[in-house]
Amino acid sequence: MSGRFLDVNHRKVWVLEKGSGPPLLYLHGFVDVHSVKEGWLPFHEHLSQRTHVIAPAHPGCALTEENADVEAVEDVVFHYLEVIDALGLKEFGLVGACVGGWISAEIAVRHPEKIRKLVLIGAAGLFVEGAPIGDVFMMAQPERGVGNAGLRSQFFSRPDHPKALEFFPDGRGDLEDEIRRYQMLRFSSRIGFRPPYFYNRSLKGRLHRISSPALILWGAEDHMVPLAHGESYASSIPGAGLKAIEQAGHSLHVELPGLTGPIVSDFVSN
Repeated sequence: MSGRFLDVNHRKVWVLEKGSGPPLLYLHGFVDVHSVKEGWLPFHEHLSQRTHVIAPAHPGCALTEENADVEAVEDVVFHYLEVIDALGLKEFGLVGACVGGWISAEIAVRHPEKIRKLVLIGAAGLFVEGAPIGDVFMMAQPERGVGNAGLRSQFFSRPDHPKALEFFPDGRGDLEDEIRRYQMLRFSSRIGFRPPYFYNRSLKGRLHRISSPALILWGAEDHMVPLAHGESYASSIPGAGLKAIEQAGHSLHVELPGLTGPIVSDFVSN
C-alpha cells in the first residue's frame, strides 16, 4: 500500500495510489477503502492491474483533515476540483461508488472535458419518484446496542453475507474500522442527513452534459439505492450502459469483486 498526504488549499488529503497506466480517480462509498478498511480491497486490485488508481479519502475520513466549509454536495465538488488540480490531472477515468458515485456524477456534469471514462456504482444523487434511498442513519443505530443487521441489510444483498459480517459485525469490531465507519457517517451526514436526503434535484437535468462513455453498474438487489436510480442515470446520460448484477446488493464491488473488478477494469482501460 502506497499512501501520501496531498496539500489541498492548506488542508491535508490522504491519498492511496496503486498500479500503472492511465489515471483513474476512485471516490469511495460507505463500504470501501477509507470508509471501513484502511487499504485496498480485491476490487481495487483488479483496477490497478491496468490503470493507475488514485483514491483520496473524503474530508474527515481516514487521515484526511476535516473541512468545516462542507455543508452541501456542492462544497465537496469544489473540494475535489482542487484535489484534481493538486494531482495535476488533465484527463482521467472516474469511478465512484455510493456517495462517491454521486460526487463523481456532479464532477462530470461540471467538467465533462476532464473525464475519459465514467463508472457509477450504486450511485446516490438522484430523486426517483417511488424509489426512496434507504435511511442509513436510522440503520446506523445498533439494534439492542450491539446488532448491525440493519446496516448489513442496507449495504448487502443479505445480512448474513460473509462480507457483510466482516465489514459490519455485531458488537465491537476492529477499533480502527469502527473509527473509519463513524468518520464516513459523519462526512455523509453533512451532505445527506438534512433534506434533500442524498440527492440533488438539479442533477438529473444536467446529466446530458456528460460526454464521456459511461457505465452504470448496479446490484439487482440494492436495498439502499434501488435499481430504478441506476435506470434513471442510464437513461439520462447520453449513450450510457446499465449493467445490473444479479444476487448482488449495494456493495456489489465488495460482494463480487471477481466479477465487478474485471467489468470495470475492461471498461476504463480500453
